[in-house]
Amino acid sequence: MRKADKKGWLFKITIGAVLLFAALLAMAPFIYMMLVSLTQKTVLDLNFENADFSFINYNRVFRNFNLATNLANSIIVTVSACVLNCVISSMAAYAFAKKKFPFRNQLFNIYLATLMIPGQVTLIPVFTIMKKLGLMNTYPALFLPIINAFGVFLIRQFMVTIPDELLEAASIDGCGENRIFVSIVIPLIKSVMVSLMIFTFITCWNDFLWPLVIVTKPERQTLTLAISALKGSYSTNYGLVMAGSTLTFLPPFLLYIFLQKQFVEGIAMSGIKG
Repeated sequence: MRKADKKGWLFKITIGAVLLFAALLAMAPFIYMMLVSLTQKTVLDLNFENADFSFINYNRVFRNFNLATNLANSIIVTVSACVLNCVISSMAAYAFAKKKFPFRNQLFNIYLATLMIPGQVTLIPVFTIMKKLGLMNTYPALFLPIINAFGVFLIRQFMVTIPDELLEAASIDGCGENRIFVSIVIPLIKSVMVSLMIFTFITCWNDFLWPLVIVTKPERQTLTLAISALKGSYSTNYGLVMAGSTLTFLPPFLLYIFLQKQFVEGIAMSGIKG
């Protein structure tokens, strides 16, 4: 083996070892969480000596804490938020990217400026609106505030890369506006739509503050609210808490694993042209 080839292989092995170590370091908290979920620990230490590993905590969170209902609530709210956010954001992005109307750029800049407003500032006004609309303790009240200008910005940055000639050719061939949007534009932005769906899923799935404010009935609580109830006032079975946390962690993790290729592609392509 030549000296240059030997150095090349040594470099690759070194990089691989560093990346493997970084991956294990990143996974360590999640592995520890899953191990604790199989025990009856009342303290968060790293000592598993004489630990009796079992799945009893997972059985308890479903049997005693009605976690199945909370899990169903989270799934309904999150899926609704993903679908609605993708539909509304794609239509708005199409208008900003491909349609010419007065003050288009100024309106888009104002739209983006809303991203600089912290959610805590609009918490009370949004709560008042939802209460006056009679949406307290309903699914729409949980997923409607998730929709914001970020999705429009993300998809719009991708849409500006679509050639106008392609849309003009479709129009000359007799395609209407709806047909152009559904049959041509949507398939071209599939990767960035997946990225937006993952962002929306994680945001809505992990949201705690807004469900805490808008939900007062236990049967409408999401999974994040239910997990907070697993901690006792005086002593805490951390195995039980970690079991609930593991169930909360798995859906977004699996979603990213299956859609990571489209996610990376959507993020990379959306920044090609501003």
